[in-house]
Amino acid sequence: MGAVVTTDVAALGAVLPAAVVTAARTDDDPAAALAPEEEAAVARAVDTRRAEFTTARACARDALARLGAPAIGIPVGERRAPVWPDGVVGAITHCAGFRAAAVAWSDTVRTVGLDAEPHAALPDGVLEAVSDAGERSLLSSLSRGAPDIRWDKILFSAKESVYKAWFPLTARWLGFEDADLRPAADGTFRASLRVPGPVVDGVEVTAFDGRWIVRDGLVITAIALPARAS
Repeated sequence: MGAVVTTDVAALGAVLPAAVVTAARTDDDPAAALAPEEEAAVARAVDTRRAEFTTARACARDALARLGAPAIGIPVGERRAPVWPDGVVGAITHCAGFRAAAVAWSDTVRTVGLDAEPHAALPDGVLEAVSDAGERSLLSSLSRGAPDIRWDKILFSAKESVYKAWFPLTARWLGFEDADLRPAADGTFRASLRVPGPVVDGVEVTAFDGRWIVRDGLVITAIALPARAS
């Protein structure tokens, strides 16, 4: 693929640790091509959807190569989760104006969640569908202190990152209502699980901690669960 856009990688570096390797673009790569095992996921997709999916997969292979892992195709698995090479964890995201991937070795990082969204208000009714009264009360308080931040979109994006971190550990669905999401003004968030969590390195995961950033018209949220020292 073409060269990644370094400012976007810098944004990802602000929300992910150094052990996670990232690649990102703000446009579609006309030279990118899908691996045969990736084709089925967009066989009936419109051209715009196919282009962003293809570029995001190219970002993933670029990140894999720089991690030192096989830069192979990443097919879509159960519930559309990417299927990574053995020993690798990662996440892929794409939205208007942004395509990105993040990968790490699974002996260092147990799971990764990554999501990007335009920094704009959620459509009418969506916030009520993805949050409860307590979460909305917190967002109102945060909005009084930082009214230029779209806290509703941060909550939505962070819950997307939570799901992406959760699913590889459990192979189970996690609804928006199953995590109490608490963003903070310092660029962090905590998602306390309302359902039994997976056991990782002998300890039940009861919450995911992550980071968020607003930059260049985007909200980016991310989670990287580190391996516990033995």
